[in-house]
Amino acid sequence: MPYTPDLARLLTPGARYTDEHGTYVVEAHPAGEIVLPTGQVVGCDPLVCPDAEPFTVTVPPGRYPAHAWVAAVLREDAEVDRRVAALQLVIHDAPVVRWEPAIAGDQDVAALGPDDYFGYGVDAGTGTLADPTALSVLENWDYDRVEEVFIPSRPPAGPVPGLIDAVLDEASGANVLTVSSGWGDGHYGTWIGRAADGRVTSFVTDFMVVPGPA
Repeated sequence: MPYTPDLARLLTPGARYTDEHGTYVVEAHPAGEIVLPTGQVVGCDPLVCPDAEPFTVTVPPGRYPAHAWVAAVLREDAEVDRRVAALQLVIHDAPVVRWEPAIAGDQDVAALGPDDYFGYGVDAGTGTLADPTALSVLENWDYDRVEEVFIPSRPPAGPVPGLIDAVLDEASGANVLTVSSGWGDGHYGTWIGRAADGRVTSFVTDFMVVPGPA
């Protein structure tokens, strides 16, 4: 079986993980809405690869809530750091009975080894789940405009590191909502939750912050 994180535990407020660096306590934070005018979802580092292919699974066009799952890092009961552990796009509020890898293009799950997973590369420390409509606008921005909107000199204050939400396509309202990608650059997978009736419940990108269960 390909690698699948323990998302049921990760997406639980108050879940605690421990390693030699400290204790990680998971917090759930609303992160606004993501507008999907086409119903397609792309997971990517939008500052580096806004032309990434969408996932093959689509959903009805609409506005969907996003949640940032943040790990507060504690040492001796004092918070010393906080990192975004996962970004979740909620499509349908129902219990998840199974998770499946989100795939794009001609990716084949059957080709994955037991510890392998598909994911997207991050080189600017930023991740998103967005509609191609918004990302196609970002493709045409020059660096100065990208920097002005998504790389401000003073990072936004708040409990979610790197949370920035910008409407890029005024006609449809399609936006790009970014968060800091865990510990930074890397390769991060996205999984799709399914309800008992087969409907998509959510897309979740795991930024691989928390260690295994204590």
